[in-house]
Amino acid sequence: MKSNSTKKLAIAGILCAVAVVGSMFSFPVFGSKCAPVQHMVNILCAVFLGPWYGVGAAFVASLLRNLLGLGSLLAFPGSMCGALLCGVAYWKSRNLPVTLAAEVFGTGIIGGLLSYPIAIAFMGKAAGDIAFYAYVVPFLVSTVGGSILAGILVFALEKSGALKHMQASLEH
Repeated sequence: MKSNSTKKLAIAGILCAVAVVGSMFSFPVFGSKCAPVQHMVNILCAVFLGPWYGVGAAFVASLLRNLLGLGSLLAFPGSMCGALLCGVAYWKSRNLPVTLAAEVFGTGIIGGLLSYPIAIAFMGKAAGDIAFYAYVVPFLVSTVGGSILAGILVFALEKSGALKHMQASLEH
């Protein structure tokens, strides 16, 4: 049991590092920095580690991105909502398309809507002057891109048989 937790924590750390480094390849859309690699990592965490490790990795990646100046405060609600929803979706369904849709909905819609009060509280009046639903568009752009990347990667792992082997090694 302890070895299993250690393996999962190590994988979560690696995926967190991938998300932070991957955020160097971000692009601005309105007031948000879109980092599709974060959403790819959310889905990989869902498939390999489960929802709680995914939320933890998303939180740490968001914190590091903010400390390093690679992200904004809006990274927290977007990445964490997506990680939780897609993690629960994969845990319950074991269905990749459902997991991808849950990431898009969790980040794009829920995370985008939750960003509005955070923008008002911490990012000043200019961020609050934007309509509450305006954060949904950049979050959707980012999460759809990351979900496509993750879908291709996980599908390839599944086709090759590596996915089952990797998941089994994390369960024992």
